[in-house]
Amino acid sequence: MQEYFSVTGNGPINGTVTVSGAKNAALPLLIAGLLTEERCTFKNVPNIHDVHLLLQLLAHSGSIVEREGSLIHISTPKIVSVEASYSLVKALRASFWVLAPLLARAGKAKVALPGGDSIGARPVDLHLEGLEKMGARIQVVHGVVDADAPNGLNGAQINLRFTSVGATHQLLLAAALAKGRTVISGAAKEPEVVALGEMLRGMGLEIKGHGSDEIEIIGRESLSGTDVTVIGDRIEAGTYAMIAASTRGHIEIKGFDPKHLGSFLDVMKEIGLEITINDNGIVVKASSNLKPVNLTTEVFPGFATDLQAVTMAALTTIEGESSIREEIFEGRFGHVAELSRMGAKIAIQDHTAIISGGSKLSGAPVSGLDIRAAAALVVAALAAEGETKIFEPYHLFRGYDGLDLKLVSLGANAKITMENPEEHLFSGC
Repeated sequence: MQEYFSVTGNGPINGTVTVSGAKNAALPLLIAGLLTEERCTFKNVPNIHDVHLLLQLLAHSGSIVEREGSLIHISTPKIVSVEASYSLVKALRASFWVLAPLLARAGKAKVALPGGDSIGARPVDLHLEGLEKMGARIQVVHGVVDADAPNGLNGAQINLRFTSVGATHQLLLAAALAKGRTVISGAAKEPEVVALGEMLRGMGLEIKGHGSDEIEIIGRESLSGTDVTVIGDRIEAGTYAMIAASTRGHIEIKGFDPKHLGSFLDVMKEIGLEITINDNGIVVKASSNLKPVNLTTEVFPGFATDLQAVTMAALTTIEGESSIREEIFEGRFGHVAELSRMGAKIAIQDHTAIISGGSKLSGAPVSGLDIRAAAALVVAALAAEGETKIFEPYHLFRGYDGLDLKLVSLGANAKITMENPEEHLFSGC
């Protein structure tokens, strides 16, 4: 038997939904718990596969993990393993960020080069160059980063050649226990980076500039425990907004800071969506007269690459020609072929997708190739005629907490079900 996510379009999606804690914030925050011997408490942690995988890795490293729903306690009195093997790292790219805390706490680390989604090259050279500037000795042997810093890490001036959220996270984690002052120039400004900076401040670190392109950290010999509430997931919020767009629905989306959407608020208004901004979310109302747009993905506060796929899915339902240029991850158009199976008309030219919108979508067997690609198929399926079977649905549950239940609460026809492998094979998927 093979599992798939069944979605049948049945008209506009209306109602109220609350997003969960942000996956992209929860992962670095949980990893930061390795920096202290004391207990850290995390609230509003999403119940998703990627968090489960990371907690296994933290336990392997020596963390004592206690979980009660969305509440997690982590304490790491001692690092018991400095190795994160390929089997632990391959499924979750963010787990590579344990490199810095292991190196800072134990003086050495052996961490496999990361795997994760197949959305293009995401080199870790910025991570390694920054750590070397802080005094780490690094070799990459047989796909494993072998690093040591027997005398600890030292503060440094680090200038990132291009803006990288992952490298900014890694270097913040390293700088926290480094001797002296570290300045990271060209730093990422995403809300998730700000959240990590705030957690480190709560642990006693002197830090300023997080949220700007230059962050200054004065390292400490040790950090205290802290309590953290994970910010609401802006990408989940954007996904529900695009469901409202594709189905011409009316959805109130709660549980997050609207400022975290950055220019996506302007994108939605440009499409023609009616947006009402509240203290704890937004209300999105779609009319029948939505408009095509031309977009380019950018670092925050620009149009987020994580919202590119779901936005493309919504644009396939809007009459006229739209375009999206992908400037962050060059391989992030895997969903185009799957959307095309549903009747979408999309052509790729260089790094740009040209969407000829307005064609009626129809349900089809498709495969979710990564988290955001799978979410795009949900956005399209809810606007399509008939049933769409989304295979490899585990990608959805790597990044979206309770997606099936939330969709049902909004009146959608969506459920996890099973099919014989032979039937999946003959469907041509």
